[in-house]
Amino acid sequence: MSSRFLLLATVAVIGIAAGIAVGTYKWAPAAPEAGSLPALMTQSFPDATGKTQSLSQWKGKTLVINFWATWCAPCVKEMPELDAIQKSLNPDKVQIVGIGIDSAHNIMSFAAKHKIGYPLYVAGNDGIALARDLGNQAGGLPFTVLIAADGTIRRTYLGVKLEELRQDLAAL
Repeated sequence: MSSRFLLLATVAVIGIAAGIAVGTYKWAPAAPEAGSLPALMTQSFPDATGKTQSLSQWKGKTLVINFWATWCAPCVKEMPELDAIQKSLNPDKVQIVGIGIDSAHNIMSFAAKHKIGYPLYVAGNDGIALARDLGNQAGGLPFTVLIAADGTIRRTYLGVKLEELRQDLAAL
């Protein structure tokens, strides 16, 4: 191996590591804005059947709010796992809720086809602002917020982080 090749390989590895570090820092969820959670919990959304539902109905439970869209492949891929997590938990204590950043028609069609067992709500484009207020400055999906039964945000997850979510739910 020539020293020139070794030098180039070392520079490439350092560049990749730096890119990963910067990307992880840049796209990590920020701290939620003050007052964002109480504001969220006063929101009402149509569900996948068109009936308006208030998030306040889940007060006192551990709540997993998953922002998603039908056009987001990672979102759709993680939904059966979220459904399995919901089925494995005590519904009197923990509730998963999907907030769709999509049209009512698309969410209703998706819900009819995929039979997700946890509630799916329609926020449309307003869901983007809600997610940003909760720390999703990158605007990426899926974005998940873990709220403890006492009403505090315990953690936010940008991207598919189901194993971390399972661990955090077990710790609660």
